[in-house]
Amino acid sequence: MHVLQALFLSRRPATAFVIVGLFWGCFAAYVPEVKARLGVSDATFGLLLLCNALGLVSSMVLAPRLDRILGSRGMQIASVCFAFSLLLPGFAPNALTFGISMTIVGAASGLADVLMNARVSELEESHSRPLMNANHAMFSVGYAASAIASGFAREALITPGMAFFCVALIIFVLSAFLYLPVRYNSTVAPGKVSYPFWPIVICGLIVLVAFMTEATVETWSALHIERTLHGRAAEGAMGPAMLGITMAIGRFSGQAVSQMFSDTKVIILATLVAAAGALLAALAPTPFWAYVGFGILGLGVSVIGPLGLALVGKSVPNHLRTEAISLVAVMGFSGFFLAPSIMGIVSEFHGLRVAFICAAALSLTAIPLTLLLRRL
Repeated sequence: MHVLQALFLSRRPATAFVIVGLFWGCFAAYVPEVKARLGVSDATFGLLLLCNALGLVSSMVLAPRLDRILGSRGMQIASVCFAFSLLLPGFAPNALTFGISMTIVGAASGLADVLMNARVSELEESHSRPLMNANHAMFSVGYAASAIASGFAREALITPGMAFFCVALIIFVLSAFLYLPVRYNSTVAPGKVSYPFWPIVICGLIVLVAFMTEATVETWSALHIERTLHGRAAEGAMGPAMLGITMAIGRFSGQAVSQMFSDTKVIILATLVAAAGALLAALAPTPFWAYVGFGILGLGVSVIGPLGLALVGKSVPNHLRTEAISLVAVMGFSGFFLAPSIMGIVSEFHGLRVAFICAAALSLTAIPLTLLLRRL
């Protein structure tokens, strides 16, 4: 019941989370086909994904200013731009045009990410209740549904360009429901409030670790199942789909758990679960055990990022909220593109099993960061 109430209170930003999840689920399922069409190595493909990070970080830095300009229609405009940008990577004929197109996609995605998280944080303040986990769960719902549908689309020999076009059309329709008045304007005079530097940095690092761990599965799980474990296309698509399903379950559960336990305790326990799942996926002998590992990882990592964003939203004054979330988002969401690049380089020399073991070790670094945040 708490989850349904939370989704009703934040239904408009929740729709924006679904929108972003729809494309990335589709993209994750089509990674093997896109990579094969470009004819590049693991390391090169990983580096191409850094172009996405370039666009993402650039738009997130500008997001507070754009938020003031766009106002109540910000999420709508960002989603429409996102929809149009998706038409580019599916039809990119070579590595250069693919890199340019992913830069544009990253810019649109980054703007939408900051604005929808800022709106959720404002609603949390307004209604005095946690809403972040439920909204991020809707990203996972959209991601999982899109990944599963895209797996069947690949089996039906539907090209990436056509698949991305269909997703863009759905996003364009959903963007009509995203109008939401801005409750707190970031231009309010700050007065004599000191700038909350360390909470922003530490929360940003926690979100970075969580999203890097998540991104390793989103981008490379399908290839791990198809290449390392010799699965079919539909079986490969179930890797990111399993992550999306369990992350949705974890975030819906986390919505209730966050009302009973402190955020830092939940983050520490979730980190241990995520590390265990990544290790199991790395050592899996069959696709089935890889699914189990990705599922356990999804349950654990699902709540870490949303709680990091929620913590920074609670730690800053109202007039700094969009700016603080933007800074944390720059650090955190860049992990979605830094991790695949690093994974590509590690995989090039040591294979995907070693790469996923590295992801397990990376996730554990969230624990000392959380303990430091608790002391502050």
